[in-house]
Amino acid sequence: MNHSICVEATLLATSHPHIAKHINMVSIVISVIIGLAGMALMYFSLDMDASSSTVSMSLLTAGAILVLVALYRLFWKSTAIVYMPTGSTIREGSRFSDSDDLDVLQRLMEQKDFGQLPIIAFKPSGNGRLDYMVSKDGQFAAVQLFRFVPYTYEPVSEIYYYTDADAKAFQDYLETHNH
Repeated sequence: MNHSICVEATLLATSHPHIAKHINMVSIVISVIIGLAGMALMYFSLDMDASSSTVSMSLLTAGAILVLVALYRLFWKSTAIVYMPTGSTIREGSRFSDSDDLDVLQRLMEQKDFGQLPIIAFKPSGNGRLDYMVSKDGQFAAVQLFRFVPYTYEPVSEIYYYTDADAKAFQDYLETHNH
């Protein structure tokens, strides 16, 4: 596995028929409430007289922070990736290792035998990268391996999709081998 393979799409940039982005209405409502609370604090800070300038500035600062938090939540946290058959949300992530471990990981990803997977030392950074998507209920997982070549990570495997018991086994492996 000393060479990269030609892969049209990568895991985090491709679509799957059972994966969809949904608008999270609860998050939008919470963001609007936080934003309104921030604007109310800012309004009250401007309405105070000059004798309490410290309180006024504190209210203005707290209001501005709440408005910024609301905008962040509204623009970046208002959608969720969902596994459609079960309605479970998906989380994405990456794990890093030495590039020497990629051969072992790829062989075992193909065999779907995560119980027999040797202990791979995942690190905060490395020349090998494992990108994954897993559903919270453990019924879906998608995995792809990458190797660092100067300035970028290139795919060295296809995207592996797992469902049901295989997905749960992969998710258990990730949780037990957390770096």
